[in-house]
Amino acid sequence: QVQLVESGGGLVQPGGSLRLSCAASGSIFSINIMGWYRQTPGKQRELVATITNGGLTKYADSVKGRFTISRDNAKNTVYLQMNSLKPEDTAVYYCRVTDSAPIGFWGQGTQVTVSS
Repeated sequence: QVQLVESGGGLVQPGGSLRLSCAASGSIFSINIMGWYRQTPGKQRELVATITNGGLTKYADSVKGRFTISRDNAKNTVYLQMNSLKPEDTAVYYCRVTDSAPIGFWGQGTQVTVSS
C-alpha cells in the first residue's frame, strides 16, 4: 500500500506564496514521475507541473515563471513552490506519483485559496 501525505495548503492573499509538499511512503517501487495537479468545482483535474527522477520538469503555461517544482529522491518527496499567486490559482491541489511499472497514485488533495 502506498501513502501520499500532502501539506502546505491554505489561505493566502494575491501576490503571496505557498509551498506544497508531498511525501510518498509504503510499497512503492522506483518512483519515476512526481507531479502536481489541481481541480476546481465543475472542471477537470489539470496538470500543474511534473518532474522526472532525472530532474526534467514540465509546467502548465498558466504557472510558468511563478511556480517551481522540485523533489528530494532520498525522501521520496516532491515540492511545489508557488509565488505571485492569483485568485485563479484557487483549487484543490493533488500530488501524483508514478512508479516504473507504471502505476500512478494520487494524494488526498490540499486546498489552496487565494483571496484578499
